[in-house]
Amino acid sequence: MRIFLAGASGVIGQRLIPRLVQAGHVVGGMTRSSGKTESLARLGAEPILCDVFDRDALIQAVRDFNPDVILNELTDLPDAVEKIGDHAEPNARIRTEGNRNVIEAARQSGSPKILAQSVAWRLPEGPDALAVAELERSVLAEGGVVLSYGQFYGPGTYNERQLPAEPRVQIDRAADRTVELLDEPSGVVVITD
Repeated sequence: MRIFLAGASGVIGQRLIPRLVQAGHVVGGMTRSSGKTESLARLGAEPILCDVFDRDALIQAVRDFNPDVILNELTDLPDAVEKIGDHAEPNARIRTEGNRNVIEAARQSGSPKILAQSVAWRLPEGPDALAVAELERSVLAEGGVVLSYGQFYGPGTYNERQLPAEPRVQIDRAADRTVELLDEPSGVVVITD
């Protein structure tokens, strides 16, 4: 299949690319950072430089790639875990406006199946919780699959040396499971250890 991976340079995106390629898929790896295109190519993806908030450019990028599946692994999180609170608004925006743009791009390019990242734990009341609820509703309304991940741990995650609270999932297990779910029927799939 042709898989348009939004959020390709993120923690899980970087693990998904080689697994998807090894499984025989062609991966278009989207990133908004020109400095990350080379590393995406080294992992085996066709780099796609595009910002999810540039709706017209995203629609064109998806049309040009002509995917069978759009895998939305977009987040806007800081490198340091202690700064997560400062990113509630940008992360909520990527899950709302960004996800709406992904859905519109899918609609305008033959409606490929959408799988989108969510969380398997209850978020505190606020913009992030509302954004997650909106993302899940909108993806399911399109016949897509919500990938409800536990907290990541392992290399490259916030939890490299210690286990986070449950629900949790080792990052490589999360990537393996995601590849297995490409043909999953519409619904919410919880991905935890």
